[in-house]
Amino acid sequence: MEINRHNLPEDPAALQQMVRSLLEELETKERRLKQLLHWVEQLLRWRYGPRRERVSENQLFLFAVGMVTAALEPPPAPEKHETSPPQHAGHGRQRLPRTLERRRVVYDLAGQERQCPQCQGELRHIGEEVSERLEYVPASLYVIEEVCQKYACSKGCTLLTAQKPMQPIEKGLPGPALLAHIAVSKYADHLPLYRQEGIFERHGVALSRQTMCDWMRRRCAQLVSPLFDLMKERVLKSKVMQTDDTPVGVLDPALPRTRLGRIWTYVGDDHHPYTVYDYTPNRSRDGPQAFMEKFTGLLQADAYSGYDGLYEDPEREVIEVACWAHTRRKFYEAQSSDLMRSTVMLAYIRLLYDVEREARNMKLDREGRLALRRTKSVPILDDIKKYLGREQPKVLPKSPEGQAIAYALSNWKALVRYSEDGDLEIDNNGAERSLRGVAVGRKNWMFFGSDNGGRTAAILTSFITTCKRLGIDPFAYLRDIFERISTHPQSRLAALVPDNWMAARRAPATP
Repeated sequence: MEINRHNLPEDPAALQQMVRSLLEELETKERRLKQLLHWVEQLLRWRYGPRRERVSENQLFLFAVGMVTAALEPPPAPEKHETSPPQHAGHGRQRLPRTLERRRVVYDLAGQERQCPQCQGELRHIGEEVSERLEYVPASLYVIEEVCQKYACSKGCTLLTAQKPMQPIEKGLPGPALLAHIAVSKYADHLPLYRQEGIFERHGVALSRQTMCDWMRRRCAQLVSPLFDLMKERVLKSKVMQTDDTPVGVLDPALPRTRLGRIWTYVGDDHHPYTVYDYTPNRSRDGPQAFMEKFTGLLQADAYSGYDGLYEDPEREVIEVACWAHTRRKFYEAQSSDLMRSTVMLAYIRLLYDVEREARNMKLDREGRLALRRTKSVPILDDIKKYLGREQPKVLPKSPEGQAIAYALSNWKALVRYSEDGDLEIDNNGAERSLRGVAVGRKNWMFFGSDNGGRTAAILTSFITTCKRLGIDPFAYLRDIFERISTHPQSRLAALVPDNWMAARRAPATP
């Protein structure tokens, strides 16, 4: 509103109306300024600050502990479970794993040294002193010469040649171990293909990144795609499934720069221990809805609106479970605008996580964890809802604190659902952790070369992450799968999924 200082209205009512308009405009600008300062603070913290959303213990005590403890009535003591005392890790150097190869080097006394220097009698062997030293053998390449013997009839009737077994890449250069090494180096160790190209050059072998990319896409990913489809089918049978997504850059010839594609993760429960990834060219709801077309159960995710169609579909039984970590992040980021209310909420959420920590320390099963939550978490959740309802009218709806409160209350039914089922987690951090490798990897390989490259990464990363989840060496698994899958019967494909593969390796050999 422009004001001419030399031409103010003389009418008191008009002057009063002008002041009201100026005050409203000033309030709007102040609110906008606070919002911009909040965004700047979040950007600076994202760019330069710590990633961990840690809150000072003194801050929680000064602003929140008194209010929280006063609002809470002491809950009845839960049934005590006998627990073993905590095991503290020892100090000093740990023993090397027994699975490593041992090469024994024996140091012995010479013949003349085996005589006693006092009586000149012969010394008797009474034992040995063993120490261990860790050594490293650099990776190496070698060539396998596959020789097929030929036989002919002396009378010229017949000519026979021995047949080679089927290879992962028919008439191709790489063996299964080389393919597994390239895949693990890129998708587990985040080593881009151009760096692997330089490493192979030091070994005296020229393998271009284009060639290795073609191996990963057209050979490896296509080779294991039936196994990937089986893992996808099994993860969708989970009672509880967690999901999340993260952006990735993708080259597009039609654009002067990269565009954003999306990697989605789907984490199965303990009865379906698979982590399966999916790639989509964008973040539309079509991607997750197509992937989860056959899923029914509990879906734990953030409040992304693309999942709403799954929850609202009357023909589907997909139940929403929200994430307290996302809710906590809203209040953590709102500290700059409303420190008091944000810290109170952070203290409340801290109490919820203390209950979860207690359940883990006691190693409770599904029923025990549910009983503990009903005893301790439910009263805290009731107080949180009362507090949010009491404070919501006191804050501006568009302020960071107002948006955090609105987010929690609008998702309240899904937020408290974890207290109704012992199989549920309090947050979606399992899915977020499964995307950490993608986040680290994109800092190294920067972008996917195409949508096909994104799909290749999704397939191979699914096997590598599932192997890590189960404690399997992904190189050993992929090397064996690449070697066997071409000749493996389709009817027994389930034997090659990571958990069954591991079980077969650990099963005792039958005589």
